[in-house]
Amino acid sequence: MNLAAANNQSLADFSTTVVHMAMAVYVLAFLGHVAEWVFGTRSRVARTAAALSPGRGGEREPGRRAAAVPEVRVKGAKATRGGGTTVLDRPKVVSRSSTGRADVPDGPGAAAGDEQGDLYGTIALALTILAFCIHAVGVVTRGLSVGRVPWANMYEFSTTFSVLAVGSYLAMVLAKKNVRWLGLPLVTTVLLDLGLATTVLYTESDQLPPALDSYWLVIHVSLAIACGALFYLGAVGTGLYLFRDHYEAKLERGGKPGAFATSVLERLPSAASLDKFAYRLNAAVFPFWTFTIVAGAIWAESAWGRYWGWDPKEVWSFITWAAYACYLHARATAGWRGRKAAYLALIAFATFLFNYYGVNFLFNGQHSYAGV
Repeated sequence: MNLAAANNQSLADFSTTVVHMAMAVYVLAFLGHVAEWVFGTRSRVARTAAALSPGRGGEREPGRRAAAVPEVRVKGAKATRGGGTTVLDRPKVVSRSSTGRADVPDGPGAAAGDEQGDLYGTIALALTILAFCIHAVGVVTRGLSVGRVPWANMYEFSTTFSVLAVGSYLAMVLAKKNVRWLGLPLVTTVLLDLGLATTVLYTESDQLPPALDSYWLVIHVSLAIACGALFYLGAVGTGLYLFRDHYEAKLERGGKPGAFATSVLERLPSAASLDKFAYRLNAAVFPFWTFTIVAGAIWAESAWGRYWGWDPKEVWSFITWAAYACYLHARATAGWRGRKAAYLALIAFATFLFNYYGVNFLFNGQHSYAGV
């Protein structure tokens, strides 16, 4: 082994060590997020129950008896008087739910809302930022070890996918978006992804096979990773929407959820906010996924002499595109909202996951050269 190769292998080993260090910090961030959700301040929780409980809720569906909007004290709200009644102008009360449910405020604390949250949440966010920085170093040094972009196999794809997901989350947080509630599910998934990458999917650092040695690797695969990371964030929002929507519906029927469900779900944004978040994210990413498939077809023509060959990876990329197209079309034209649209969105993301993992393990095709 010559000196250059030895240095490259040392850099690759360093990258693997750094990824493991990032995982250790992600574990600490995970514990911080758990502490935030379990032990965070409870005094600002249970506002949705006040807004939706029979006889106390806000605007109802057509045909239902109207009720007074409850007085809810929210940090930053301004009080005005009218007709002898004190009214608080709440910031960021969501628009009417697509199912006709009364307007309800988003959850409080670091998990959501305008407040900075409890100490646990602040510590968890700081640890997530630290883990992201370490993680990014691991990804970059992996690429430097062979002088190419670090996403030529499933191990590299996974580590880059997770670092982009965390980076997207942190960018939204720094932009003052209401996404602090994403922290716990995101860090949990990143730990699972990196655990799978460093065990089952690990591949030694090596040079590119001829079919991958193209500038389209930078364009096509980087777009696929970025789209997948953002589709994942949308899927988390959709999944949490289903839980929150069930919770709000139970309260509106006069039911009484358990203490644990109340403590956790009250920290989330309202169901309408979660639904809007997932829809806007999926709609924004969809054109880029379309271009990802087009770029892949152009690359296929350059590498294999045809634009489309019904390779399993190509087929499932198109199935993913069609599933998200159905979801967006149903919302735009058929008027699908709420749970029906959420199920479609989750099915669409499931097709992406199958294309990400299942195709590589279950099928052989022209994309199999990248290995697992």
